[in-house]
Amino acid sequence: MNASDDESDRAREGSSDATPGGLPDLRRPGELAFTLFLVVASGILLWQAYDIAGFRRLSSPGAIPMAATGAMLLTALLVLWKTARKPLTTDESLRVAVFPGPVVLMALMLVGYGLLLKPLGFLPTSALFLFIAIKLLSGRSLLFSLGISLLALAVIWLVFRMVFTVLMPAGIFPEAEMVQFFRTLLAGAR
Repeated sequence: MNASDDESDRAREGSSDATPGGLPDLRRPGELAFTLFLVVASGILLWQAYDIAGFRRLSSPGAIPMAATGAMLLTALLVLWKTARKPLTTDESLRVAVFPGPVVLMALMLVGYGLLLKPLGFLPTSALFLFIAIKLLSGRSLLFSLGISLLALAVIWLVFRMVFTVLMPAGIFPEAEMVQFFRTLLAGAR
Protein backbone atom coordinates (compact mmCIF):
# COMPACT_ATOMS: atom_id res chain seq x y z
CA MET A 1 0.00 0.00 0.00
CA ASN A 2 1.49 3.33 -1.02
CA ALA A 3 0.76 6.89 0.17
CA SER A 4 -1.88 7.54 -2.51
CA ASP A 5 -3.82 4.41 -1.47
CA ASP A 6 -3.79 5.63 2.14
CA GLU A 7 -5.11 9.06 1.05
CA SER A 8 -7.92 7.49 -0.98
CA ASP A 9 -8.91 5.31 1.99
CA ARG A 10 -9.23 8.37 4.23
CA ALA A 11 -11.18 10.19 1.53
CA ARG A 12 -13.56 7.22 1.33
CA GLU A 13 -14.17 7.19 5.10
CA GLY A 14 -17.83 8.02 5.68
CA SER A 15 -18.83 7.52 2.03
CA SER A 16 -21.30 4.98 0.72
CA ASP A 17 -20.55 1.99 -1.48
CA ALA A 18 -22.36 3.75 -4.30
CA THR A 19 -19.78 6.52 -4.47
CA PRO A 20 -16.56 5.99 -6.39
CA GLY A 21 -14.09 4.20 -4.16
CA GLY A 22 -16.78 2.26 -2.28
CA LEU A 23 -16.17 -1.31 -1.15
CA PRO A 24 -18.86 -3.61 -2.58
CA ASP A 25 -16.90 -6.75 -1.62
CA LEU A 26 -16.22 -5.80 2.00
CA ARG A 27 -18.50 -5.41 5.02
CA ARG A 28 -18.62 -1.87 6.37
CA PRO A 29 -18.69 -1.04 10.10
CA GLY A 30 -22.16 -1.57 11.60
CA GLU A 31 -23.49 -3.30 8.51
CA LEU A 32 -23.89 -6.74 10.13
CA ALA A 33 -25.53 -5.32 13.27
CA PHE A 34 -28.00 -3.32 11.20
CA THR A 35 -28.83 -6.38 9.12
CA LEU A 36 -29.43 -8.40 12.28
CA PHE A 37 -31.72 -5.63 13.51
CA LEU A 38 -33.70 -5.87 10.24
CA VAL A 39 -34.10 -9.65 10.66
CA VAL A 40 -35.30 -9.30 14.27
CA ALA A 41 -37.66 -6.41 13.42
CA SER A 42 -39.10 -8.32 10.45
CA GLY A 43 -39.64 -11.39 12.64
CA ILE A 44 -41.45 -9.33 15.27
CA LEU A 45 -43.64 -7.70 12.61
CA LEU A 46 -44.45 -11.12 11.12
CA TRP A 47 -45.49 -12.36 14.56
CA GLN A 48 -47.71 -9.29 15.05
CA ALA A 49 -49.23 -9.79 11.60
CA TYR A 50 -49.98 -13.42 12.54
CA ASP A 51 -51.69 -12.19 15.72
CA ILE A 52 -54.20 -10.21 13.63
CA ALA A 53 -56.18 -13.29 12.60
CA GLY A 54 -53.79 -16.20 12.29
CA PHE A 55 -53.41 -17.93 8.96
CA ARG A 56 -56.74 -19.62 8.30
CA ARG A 57 -57.32 -18.61 4.68
CA LEU A 58 -56.04 -16.15 2.06
CA SER A 59 -58.96 -13.78 2.61
CA SER A 60 -58.34 -13.42 6.35
CA PRO A 61 -57.50 -9.89 7.62
CA GLY A 62 -53.92 -10.87 8.46
CA ALA A 63 -53.06 -12.47 5.12
CA ILE A 64 -51.69 -9.35 3.38
CA PRO A 65 -49.71 -8.12 6.42
CA MET A 66 -48.30 -11.63 6.86
CA ALA A 67 -47.30 -11.82 3.20
CA ALA A 68 -45.61 -8.42 3.37
CA THR A 69 -43.76 -9.13 6.61
CA GLY A 70 -42.88 -12.63 5.42
CA ALA A 71 -41.28 -11.10 2.34
CA MET A 72 -39.47 -8.62 4.60
CA LEU A 73 -38.14 -11.43 6.78
CA LEU A 74 -37.07 -13.53 3.80
CA THR A 75 -35.20 -10.66 2.14
CA ALA A 76 -33.63 -9.61 5.45
CA LEU A 77 -32.36 -13.17 5.95
CA LEU A 78 -30.92 -13.19 2.42
CA VAL A 79 -29.17 -9.87 3.05
CA LEU A 80 -27.87 -11.19 6.39
CA TRP A 81 -26.45 -14.30 4.71
CA LYS A 82 -24.78 -12.20 2.01
CA THR A 83 -23.46 -9.64 4.51
CA ALA A 84 -22.11 -12.17 6.99
CA ARG A 85 -20.03 -13.83 4.26
CA LYS A 86 -18.14 -10.63 3.42
CA PRO A 87 -14.88 -9.85 5.22
CA LEU A 88 -14.88 -6.77 7.43
CA THR A 89 -13.01 -3.76 6.13
CA THR A 90 -10.10 -2.80 8.38
CA ASP A 91 -9.63 0.81 7.32
CA GLU A 92 -12.92 2.22 8.62
CA SER A 93 -14.24 2.70 12.11
CA LEU A 94 -17.78 2.63 13.45
CA ARG A 95 -17.20 5.97 15.17
CA VAL A 96 -16.30 7.80 11.96
CA ALA A 97 -18.38 5.90 9.39
CA VAL A 98 -21.64 5.56 11.34
CA PHE A 99 -21.45 7.78 14.44
CA PRO A 100 -19.35 10.86 13.64
CA GLY A 101 -19.06 13.45 16.38
CA PRO A 102 -21.65 15.93 15.05
CA VAL A 103 -24.27 13.16 14.73
CA VAL A 104 -23.71 11.96 18.30
CA LEU A 105 -23.75 15.54 19.58
CA MET A 106 -27.03 16.35 17.83
CA ALA A 107 -28.61 13.13 19.14
CA LEU A 108 -27.59 14.06 22.69
CA MET A 109 -28.92 17.58 22.15
CA LEU A 110 -32.27 16.16 21.00
CA VAL A 111 -32.47 14.08 24.17
CA GLY A 112 -31.69 17.20 26.20
CA TYR A 113 -34.35 19.11 24.27
CA GLY A 114 -36.91 16.45 25.13
CA LEU A 115 -35.95 16.53 28.80
CA LEU A 116 -36.03 20.33 29.09
CA LEU A 117 -39.17 20.95 27.03
CA LYS A 118 -41.69 20.50 29.86
CA PRO A 119 -39.88 22.29 32.71
CA LEU A 120 -38.56 25.24 30.63
CA GLY A 121 -41.25 25.38 27.97
CA PHE A 122 -41.16 25.54 24.20
CA LEU A 123 -39.70 28.99 23.62
CA PRO A 124 -36.64 28.92 25.92
CA THR A 125 -35.81 25.28 25.13
CA SER A 126 -36.14 25.79 21.39
CA ALA A 127 -34.13 29.02 21.51
CA LEU A 128 -31.33 27.28 23.40
CA PHE A 129 -31.36 24.25 21.11
CA LEU A 130 -31.38 26.32 17.91
CA PHE A 131 -28.65 28.66 19.14
CA ILE A 132 -26.28 25.84 20.15
CA ALA A 133 -26.99 23.80 17.01
CA ILE A 134 -26.52 26.73 14.64
CA LYS A 135 -23.36 27.87 16.43
CA LEU A 136 -21.79 24.40 16.43
CA LEU A 137 -22.82 23.35 12.92
CA SER A 138 -22.21 26.66 11.14
CA GLY A 139 -19.08 27.77 12.97
CA ARG A 140 -20.27 31.37 12.59
CA SER A 141 -20.19 34.15 15.19
CA LEU A 142 -22.29 34.23 18.35
CA LEU A 143 -24.26 37.19 17.02
CA PHE A 144 -25.06 35.42 13.73
CA SER A 145 -26.11 32.24 15.56
CA LEU A 146 -28.28 34.19 18.00
CA GLY A 147 -29.92 36.21 15.22
CA ILE A 148 -30.72 33.22 13.01
CA SER A 149 -31.99 31.13 15.91
CA LEU A 150 -34.27 33.90 17.19
CA LEU A 151 -35.56 34.64 13.68
CA ALA A 152 -36.28 30.96 13.05
CA LEU A 153 -37.94 30.60 16.45
CA ALA A 154 -40.12 33.66 15.82
CA VAL A 155 -41.30 32.26 12.48
CA ILE A 156 -41.96 28.82 13.99
CA TRP A 157 -43.85 30.35 16.92
CA LEU A 158 -45.95 32.63 14.70
CA VAL A 159 -46.90 29.84 12.32
CA PHE A 160 -47.70 27.16 14.88
CA ARG A 161 -48.97 29.21 17.83
CA MET A 162 -50.70 32.12 16.16
CA VAL A 163 -51.81 30.72 12.78
CA PHE A 164 -52.53 27.08 13.64
CA THR A 165 -53.16 27.75 17.39
CA VAL A 166 -51.08 24.76 18.48
CA LEU A 167 -50.63 24.74 22.25
CA MET A 168 -47.00 24.37 23.23
CA PRO A 169 -45.55 23.79 26.71
CA ALA A 170 -45.51 27.22 28.40
CA GLY A 171 -42.83 26.63 31.03
CA ILE A 172 -41.06 29.67 32.48
CA PHE A 173 -41.82 32.11 29.65
CA PRO A 174 -45.07 34.15 29.97
CA GLU A 175 -46.32 33.11 26.56
CA ALA A 176 -50.05 33.52 27.33
CA GLU A 177 -49.48 37.14 28.33
CA MET A 178 -47.51 37.76 25.15
CA VAL A 179 -50.27 36.25 23.00
CA GLN A 180 -52.87 38.42 24.76
CA PHE A 181 -50.69 41.50 24.26
CA PHE A 182 -50.54 40.89 20.49
CA ARG A 183 -54.27 40.19 20.30
CA THR A 184 -55.03 43.42 22.19
CA LEU A 185 -52.60 45.32 19.98
CA LEU A 186 -54.21 43.93 16.80
CA ALA A 187 -57.75 44.54 18.13
CA GLY A 188 -56.89 48.19 18.88
CA ALA A 189 -55.55 48.69 15.36
CA ARG A 190 -58.96 47.98 13.82
